[in-house]
Amino acid sequence: MIRFLTAGESHGPVLTAVVEGFPAGLPVTATHIDEQLKRRQGGYGRGGRMKIESDRVAILSGIRGGYTLGSPISLSIENRDWANWREIMDPGPGALLAERVVTRPRPGHADLPGAIKYSHRDMRNVLERSSARETAARVAAGALARRLLEELGVRVVGLVTAIGQVQSNPRELPPEQLAGMAAASELYCPDSIAEKEMIKAIDKAREDGDSLGGVFEIRVYGLPPGVGGFAQWDRRLDGRLAGALMGIQAIKGVEVGLGFEAAAMPGSRVHDDIFYSGERGYYRKDNGAGGIEGGMTNGETVVVKAAMKPIPTLYKPKQSVDIETKEVFVASVERSDVCAVPAACVVGEAAVAWEIAGACLEKFGGDTLAEIKERWSLYLAKVRQF
Repeated sequence: MIRFLTAGESHGPVLTAVVEGFPAGLPVTATHIDEQLKRRQGGYGRGGRMKIESDRVAILSGIRGGYTLGSPISLSIENRDWANWREIMDPGPGALLAERVVTRPRPGHADLPGAIKYSHRDMRNVLERSSARETAARVAAGALARRLLEELGVRVVGLVTAIGQVQSNPRELPPEQLAGMAAASELYCPDSIAEKEMIKAIDKAREDGDSLGGVFEIRVYGLPPGVGGFAQWDRRLDGRLAGALMGIQAIKGVEVGLGFEAAAMPGSRVHDDIFYSGERGYYRKDNGAGGIEGGMTNGETVVVKAAMKPIPTLYKPKQSVDIETKEVFVASVERSDVCAVPAACVVGEAAVAWEIAGACLEKFGGDTLAEIKERWSLYLAKVRQF
């Protein structure tokens, strides 16, 4: 079993991730992780924080000479903005706790329920950790999972399919081509026509002091049937993927395959016919199931979608109530994005890669990458002969 924990505040000195359970012998360097961190900071519609930060990972343990050791891996990402917050966020008794106090909760944030939960009168103690800045550490951990999947020939591709009311219709293309088109887009959208309209919508929201959400889609190519499980609810791969994606800040809905669309369709149009050929083995011409049936992969491309609400920090703030005076005010404004769907897509890739890698290790696990690859190859041979 693999697992990870993250720690750190948005304006603290560093973000940290501690990863446990990875096999020895996996080739990985800081460059592999930095590539994903850079993608997370990209995307049209990002705010001023991205002009300050330029995320780079420091590998502190668990990797030597470019290969994992099998021991816990610790990763650290410096917060450059810490220099401007050192006296306020200092963990020592000399911290200037009376500075930049937040007593006006922002609608849509964790501020008020978090303050009530932990009895904080300064909601900075909540927003510093609940901030989506934390996802940088999750992307770093997910980059390790991505590397493991790559070694097995599994490819994870994310793309933005909607911003606000503007929707795209991504074509069915080979994963390398689709990933290249998404990478060339400012919004990670492989539909250039829709992208232009999305950018217009973001610009309009910025002019209005508003924000926009959207939908991103994650596709996983190259998985054999049987990854995941049906015997217990918490082993079902679709449930694990949904939970991981819903754990990303601002995600409000997840679909697998046809998702909610399937609820309005007759079963004859929802379920995928099964075919067989000597060359391909068992396959489906359609993929309404999104590559998962009965909580397990079925050999087709895994397709999951996540809906992100608009960023709740607005430059034309909504009404709130000061927790000290109980007077009505407009909510406080922290530096924010207009649209962060492309960034959320990268975080979604990391979350999906992590769950897929975990499920693969449960089925094909070993202490070394070589052992896992051997078991993977034997299973693929069995699938072809079934």
